[in-house]
Amino acid sequence: MDENVTTIHITKALSSSLIVELIEEYPNLTEITCSQSVYDRTSKTYIDALSQLDIEVVKKYNWGAKSKTEGAEFEVLKLSDDGLKPKEIAEKLNITLNRVYYLLRKSNANFDNRKRKHNHDEVKKLKDEGLSAKEISERLDIPLRTVYYISNKK
Repeated sequence: MDENVTTIHITKALSSSLIVELIEEYPNLTEITCSQSVYDRTSKTYIDALSQLDIEVVKKYNWGAKSKTEGAEFEVLKLSDDGLKPKEIAEKLNITLNRVYYLLRKSNANFDNRKRKHNHDEVKKLKDEGLSAKEISERLDIPLRTVYYISNKK
């Protein structure tokens, strides 16, 4: 029995047995908060009955834990602009690699303006000159699949 508590937050719909438990455990209860979905699943009869007991049921939007990387988008973007690879950014900020990719996508980063490992213009120029993908790969010392990727990219 906790007499100091006047407000509680519930995560499941109210039932008659739950209401009795709450009133017994918290005799000075004046407010019950819940999410919109819990409120919608609670019978109007229960809400009215609680209102007659001077206990208000309030919809409160408390959507889970806050992100550990809140505000990290700018730092990830800055490090990416500085030429760091996603793996290096993840290690530097101590976050997962998937989180780095997510934050870059979330910030609508244009990956075409990021520092590239290989010179795309050079590959395209050599292709236009008539060199085969294998010759370009050997001349620039880059993987053959990378040459195919760059030359087929629009």
